[in-house]
Amino acid sequence: MRKDGKRVRNVDPLYSLIPYFLVQRHDAMNTISLDIPLEPIQKYINAQRKNGRSISHMGVIIAAVLRATAEFPALNRFIVNKKIYARNEFAVGMVVLKPGEANDTMNKIYFELEDDIFTVQEKIDRYVEENRRAENQNSTDRIMKILLAVPGLVNFATTVLRFMDRFNLLPRAIIEASPFHATMGITNLASIRTNYIHHHIYDFGTMGMFISMGNTEMVPMNRQGGTVIEKCIPLGVVMDERIASGHYFAAAFQKIRSYLKDPSLLESPPAVINRDFPVEENWYSYKKKNKK
Repeated sequence: MRKDGKRVRNVDPLYSLIPYFLVQRHDAMNTISLDIPLEPIQKYINAQRKNGRSISHMGVIIAAVLRATAEFPALNRFIVNKKIYARNEFAVGMVVLKPGEANDTMNKIYFELEDDIFTVQEKIDRYVEENRRAENQNSTDRIMKILLAVPGLVNFATTVLRFMDRFNLLPRAIIEASPFHATMGITNLASIRTNYIHHHIYDFGTMGMFISMGNTEMVPMNRQGGTVIEKCIPLGVVMDERIASGHYFAAAFQKIRSYLKDPSLLESPPAVINRDFPVEENWYSYKKKNKK
């Protein structure tokens, strides 16, 4: 058993075989562009602002994906060494821009499947605040600094880390420090006034999905009575097709769309959570509960 997941065995034989044919994650990347109507999200954000709550567009999107994952747990699976694993935590890798001349930084945020949209936003705000301080170094920054301190160490170390990851030997501390060992990555390119992209998912690590947000666009949409032009948030989504069928992905993204159409559905915890493993095997929940 890995530190960050449990082997999934009760899968369709076809999906047990696919990783043998599509060995690398870049081999198995599927991409899709989603146009998400802005009006329902913006109305919700404005209403919450009047109530003294600050909710971001990214917060709404992450909360929608998190809630869909509670219903479609295969979104949180990953492939290592041709084997399928159910991740025992929900983590999102995200870059934070530091002020001034300081370098950008990337780490990840942990969420619980029970989190509502307000808890999601609180965790995002805390993560951004902690990582934006120019003087702060997170665990990812510290490891990179060590690797770059010795000539030739990066090449040797990454070879060793890849080997250890493949055979489930990677220490928990490295997994926690690695933003590549996450459920998904997300970037808001609208924050730097540019369009969305289809961002690759990394061969190193376990990330199964990457979502890129871009500048809003005017998009023709089919509605009853004809075609209307709506302002939309464009999303570029890249997925590892080995973790689920196309039908499964389609149903999951339809559910995500329904939450983005009415974000108020995310204000309470999910009524039912479907898991690939018993709740007592959720390492992150155990760590959180026993942290003193």
